[in-house]
Amino acid sequence: MIVDKKLKEKIHSLIPGGAHTYSRGDDQFPENAPAVLVKGKGAYVLGSDGNRYLDYGMGLRAVTIGYAQKEIDAAAIEEIRRGNNLTKASMTELNAAEKILTLFPNMDMVKFATNGSAVTTAAVKLARAFTGRKLVVRCVDHPFFSYDDWFIGDTVMNRGVPEEISQLTKNFRFNDINSLKKIFLDYKDKIACVITEPTTHIEPNEGFLNEVEELTHKHDALLISDEVSCCFRVGFATYKRYKFTPDLVTVGKGIANGYAVDALLGKREVMELGGIKHNQERVFLISTTFGATMSGLGAMMATIDFYRKHNVLAHLWKYNERLIQKGNKISEEIGTQDAFYFEGFPGRLNFVAKDKKGKPSYEFRTLFLQEMIKHNILFPWIANSYSHKEKELDTTLHAIANSLETYKKALDEGVKKYLRSTPVKAVFRKYN
Repeated sequence: MIVDKKLKEKIHSLIPGGAHTYSRGDDQFPENAPAVLVKGKGAYVLGSDGNRYLDYGMGLRAVTIGYAQKEIDAAAIEEIRRGNNLTKASMTELNAAEKILTLFPNMDMVKFATNGSAVTTAAVKLARAFTGRKLVVRCVDHPFFSYDDWFIGDTVMNRGVPEEISQLTKNFRFNDINSLKKIFLDYKDKIACVITEPTTHIEPNEGFLNEVEELTHKHDALLISDEVSCCFRVGFATYKRYKFTPDLVTVGKGIANGYAVDALLGKREVMELGGIKHNQERVFLISTTFGATMSGLGAMMATIDFYRKHNVLAHLWKYNERLIQKGNKISEEIGTQDAFYFEGFPGRLNFVAKDKKGKPSYEFRTLFLQEMIKHNILFPWIANSYSHKEKELDTTLHAIANSLETYKKALDEGVKKYLRSTPVKAVFRKYN
């Protein structure tokens, strides 16, 4: 533990926040979590404390098949041996573009990058260029779109963003078409685009996204479907599942099993504004030295092949369906069903932790995470992989049962008696 404490101090002295993504920060985990992770294999990670953990974080949901998967790593290594990053566009880049477009109906062109923020911001820029308008409308019920000003300026953590930029982003509510109608009414002919995730752990109401599409196009704005988080978990093209057609789609995370690949896909008349073979005023779109690194694209193509060969989506859904059903049954049997339960659907699920009064509680959430770690399970959220099999499910359910026994005692006797950690905190907050 002393070694782990020193590692925490050291990494915070070298890296602001102690990690390069706020979701990996110490404030997102109980204090009995390992300071850092050393490596991963399959569904497991090795902590700096020497313990092996069953992981449900899976590289911030990006690893859908498993850590260090042999076939995908081999494809990446083969591309490294081809040179990895060449002076002109590579044949790998061409093949990858062709392959990913087969998964996304009605999308004609693609631009690769190495993080989701780059592609969502590129989509917003294209929409503004295409429409000649400034305002962006985003769904306020979805947690994260970008680290760039157009989004961060519209959160409580907006320090460093000019107020003038913050005012250019407006909000609507998921599954509330009237809230979007009001925005278009209040800002007639000023809205460049609507950006939304098609789903989180809450699915859209029947026809909602079709109404969003119709309303957006009625007002000559563009519709952006942000599928960075849900792609390759809910489906290849989530918009296809919900039967609507966006103008632009952003994808990432699971498409390359943890390798740094994200993509912006879209209709030709919009996407080609970022090109060089047209007579219109040019748009400086995504321009990154490492946006089409061959190793990542090789991993992406191998991931697509693996999905098709092993029907990965069906496995992820079946596993999660059983986790929801059996996990909620355990909570009911213990008597904590009103305070702790799983919600959502097998494509994306979530667990809810409440106090005795029925209010969402960071203290109780932290208590549950703390108890799961005692059983060597990292459970910050629920992102399974193809490497999560029957054994892993049984292990998880056993740990949930034991953790909820403590949870019940805390409900009856007070959480402070059992919590041995500072409560986890929201990522978006003004102060520590």
